[in-house]
Amino acid sequence: MLSTTKTKYQKGAVSMNSIASEAHFRQRVLKYSFKKGVTEASRRFHVSRQAIYEWKAKYDGSWKSLVERSHRPHHHPNEHTQEEKELILRRYPRYKEDMIMLWDSIRKSGYKRSYTSMLRVIKKWVKPEIEKRTARKPKPYERAAYPGQKIQIDVKFVPSYCVSSGEKFYQYTAIDECTRFCYREMYDEHSTYSSKDFLMKLIKAFPFAIREVQTDNGTEWTTALLVKDPTNKTLFEEALENMGILYHRIRVATPRHNGKVERQHRTDEKRFYKKMRMYSLEDGRKQLQKYNKKSNNIPKVCLNFRTPNEVLNDYLAVM
Repeated sequence: MLSTTKTKYQKGAVSMNSIASEAHFRQRVLKYSFKKGVTEASRRFHVSRQAIYEWKAKYDGSWKSLVERSHRPHHHPNEHTQEEKELILRRYPRYKEDMIMLWDSIRKSGYKRSYTSMLRVIKKWVKPEIEKRTARKPKPYERAAYPGQKIQIDVKFVPSYCVSSGEKFYQYTAIDECTRFCYREMYDEHSTYSSKDFLMKLIKAFPFAIREVQTDNGTEWTTALLVKDPTNKTLFEEALENMGILYHRIRVATPRHNGKVERQHRTDEKRFYKKMRMYSLEDGRKQLQKYNKKSNNIPKVCLNFRTPNEVLNDYLAVM
């Protein structure tokens, strides 16, 4: 059964159309009055002469100047004062779980308005103001200036639909922030041992020195969130320290800070895993190595439609 009730959007569209129609009508009346005079226009369109003179005073040649403006006051005479708003704002964090206690508290400080008035101010002003004042402004991300300056590393589950044996496998991925040059390996476990092994292979695979490595806070990389002792390092962290590579962990629950490798994982899912079938770990590794070479020769929008290999070769030519 079709409803005859107009939606809010439809009602808004009808209202806007009626306002525009009224403005166009006033414009026709004015144009007629310019030719025949105000009295004749008043008689022809059944509009008072006073109204036509009022329209003339604000007419600038466009129908939009004849749209009826709201007569609603900009400020309500009984509106909360800034002092009252600030009083509610200061007490709200303490009593935000109990509005009655909040109302009682501010009443003792001279607030004389009703409970419902307080709730309206909290909804319209206090909550948005708190969100605005406490909103964290993210720092602008510093782009890498040369290959190897920062390498983002992450691990993803190999989709089960492309593994015929039913085993679980994991793809380790490293991407250079500057050139987007990428390297991948496949493992049957994601542990600090696999992470160290991947790091060693990565250093051999990348044709440039690595200054810094960035990961999330997974236990395959670090136990810093579980163990407070800074000397208690994983195999992955020890390998980085021994080779003089800086290590940076992103903030907790901010995967966007590792966004380049996260994005690459989504691309790999679409371009590689949805088109392949693997029968063993060795078979998966062979296919992944072929994809490694292929992916570094695919143009990227972020590189102005150049390939990672092309950008890398330009840097290596002057390094």
